[in-house]
Amino acid sequence: MERILVVGVTGAGKSTLARAVGERLDLPYYEMDALYFTGPGWAANDTLTEEVARLTSEPRWIVDSLGYPEVRDLLWDRADTVLWLDYGKRVVMPRVLRRSVRRTVTRESLFGGNRETWAGWLSKEHPAWWAWSQHAGRRQEIERRTRDPRFAPLDTRRFSRPRDTAAWLASV
Repeated sequence: MERILVVGVTGAGKSTLARAVGERLDLPYYEMDALYFTGPGWAANDTLTEEVARLTSEPRWIVDSLGYPEVRDLLWDRADTVLWLDYGKRVVMPRVLRRSVRRTVTRESLFGGNRETWAGWLSKEHPAWWAWSQHAGRRQEIERRTRDPRFAPLDTRRFSRPRDTAAWLASV
């Protein structure tokens, strides 16, 4: 486990797990949303592909994302391990709702200095709506990729319950 991709649906806990594994294995951790959103108004990084190519050319790293479409194949091609948080909506929805309420109330600064707002809750791209609407599609995409012969050398660990993830993490 030298080049790890942590995948799952929105709200599964990818960043939390990636940070913890990175600390335990002394791996550089890269948060995909922080790489992608670089400025006000949720501006996208024009050099994302080049930046991710540079970071993943290093021998050791951990990234917390299925990956934005422009870098998805690059991440999957370069990873040696996939940690899949395959949690149902009953797990992820309360998590994403708590997180978004906290971020909105505290005006927490996020990627590129952006913030979640009450008005943002009305957008189909708000994390809560995104988690609900994209849940099945994300799971199917990850399932397809884990079965793709092109990625067969990947060591894939699929966790369907948070307690299984916690037990595994305790063993790392």
